[in-house]
Amino acid sequence: MATGMLTAQQVQDLLDVDASTVYRMAGDGRLPAVRIGRQWRFPTEAIERLLVPTGVAAADMPAAPVATASSPTVTANEPVTAVAGATAPPSSDEHPAAASVLPSVLAQEVLETVAAALGVTMVVTDLEGRAMTPIVNPAPALVQLLDDPAFTAACTIEWRDFAYEPLLAPRFQLGRHGFLCAHSLVRQGTTLAAMVLAGGIAPPGAQDPDLFHLDDDQRRRVLETLPRTAALLSRLAALRQAG
Repeated sequence: MATGMLTAQQVQDLLDVDASTVYRMAGDGRLPAVRIGRQWRFPTEAIERLLVPTGVAAADMPAAPVATASSPTVTANEPVTAVAGATAPPSSDEHPAAASVLPSVLAQEVLETVAAALGVTMVVTDLEGRAMTPIVNPAPALVQLLDDPAFTAACTIEWRDFAYEPLLAPRFQLGRHGFLCAHSLVRQGTTLAAMVLAGGIAPPGAQDPDLFHLDDDQRRRVLETLPRTAALLSRLAALRQAG
């Protein structure tokens, strides 16, 4: 693993985000950083650890999924990436490891507040795609599928791929089930521990009445709120880690 400090430009290139995102994440604590005069410097090892899920060695990480010509596409004002097999909620049964990462009752209360305000479905999963909280505010289209074991298994596999995406700024993805979803990563200390996801959102122009229909401003608000929610959950995870 490399040592030393990275510049903001190097972190921007490594994480594939714009400069304003790097500075904002450094300022609110989502990226480990030290301010030297008017410049930010980022510890190399800490940044590299953010890209490696807990318990997974960097050398063992598979490549991130790549969209193909057969992947669905979406046109919208905000960044939207179409990927093969991306988004749908897994089972609402809490994974046994959840208690070691997050106080589940508090995490659920956070999701219930945020999901209601945004008008979306939300859930926290571990880095294997397994639900760590109940699914909050499910869209009608999802309610009809939550008890289907095949649907749950497929979603777990799809969401597990998110753990290997080195993108800390959320963006919408169109999954095989036909709705949009975005996620932000939750840290426990200096390691990635979980993901918070918002979904059940109809693509622009879709007519499905059983999905949530958001306008451009509302979708942008989801993307802006997810990192803040992840930061709050990270603080809860830090409290749990401290005992």
